[in-house]
Amino acid sequence: MTEEVFAAGTVCWTRETRSDGSERVLVLVIHRPKRRDVSFPKGKLDPGESLPQAAVRETREETGLKVRLDQHLGTIRYDLSGNRRKTVQYWAAHVPQRTVRELAFQANAEVDAIAWVPVDEVRDQLTYAADRELFDVFLKLAARDLIDSFSVTLLRHGKALPRAQSDEPDHLRPLTDFGRAQAAALVPILDAFGPRRLHTSTATRCVDTIAPYAHRRRKAVRQTDAISQDAWDAGELDGLRALVSAVVARGKDALLCSHRPVLPDLARELALATGSELGAYLEEAATLPTAGFSVFHLSRRHPGAGILSVETYPLKH
Repeated sequence: MTEEVFAAGTVCWTRETRSDGSERVLVLVIHRPKRRDVSFPKGKLDPGESLPQAAVRETREETGLKVRLDQHLGTIRYDLSGNRRKTVQYWAAHVPQRTVRELAFQANAEVDAIAWVPVDEVRDQLTYAADRELFDVFLKLAARDLIDSFSVTLLRHGKALPRAQSDEPDHLRPLTDFGRAQAAALVPILDAFGPRRLHTSTATRCVDTIAPYAHRRRKAVRQTDAISQDAWDAGELDGLRALVSAVVARGKDALLCSHRPVLPDLARELALATGSELGAYLEEAATLPTAGFSVFHLSRRHPGAGILSVETYPLKH
């Protein structure tokens, strides 16, 4: 039986403003002395780690950069020795120019040099064909001016006390011990995407699901009845539509924590607000277990270009 080895990495990029006022995109490549190759930051998962967490950690360990994941670019698969097969997931990751200027890279056991290379020169420098094929996805996005993106995360609340076991009104039902553990476990994987504006239903189970992440990031939590189950049950969707439109128009990484029956309408409105096609993929992205979430990546410069990519956690097999 073939042993599967999972890894994750990033294609880091920055937008440089030159002395004449023009801009150009630069992409980070790394040199690994042991393998004598040029590639992108990547590495294997630590025990208990998710793919997004690994991508962020490996990028920091190899380059010194702390990144936030943007759109998912794709998957590379190749065979290793000893009947093993490696699968590597990649995300784009924007790095501000100020961070690039201030970065004090230190050579390490894995990487002895890094370089910021003009986007049209990167492909020729990559050692492996699989990396070049992956980079072609990035090039196509760059050609359409879609690499500068933001994310909207739809999150279902953690496991709550069943209605039959609660004496409280529905919106006051608390999380169970398992639900609180789910909320705590969400922190590191949400942190890989870095949502900054946090919106939640006013229901206790939603507020308490996002509380640990909000505390970690020191972010305010915006409670709203617009995405509550009570409003949805009453057929009041105007507030939901207005919130989604405002989130898209703002163009900042955002998270909306809501309820199982509300999530499909949130996904639908997100597609409509960005000129995206409707389809089964939206239902799949909105059909989540407790504490499950889907990340929708959208173009910051051209939000009407549609949804660039969607990824759902926990991963569905």
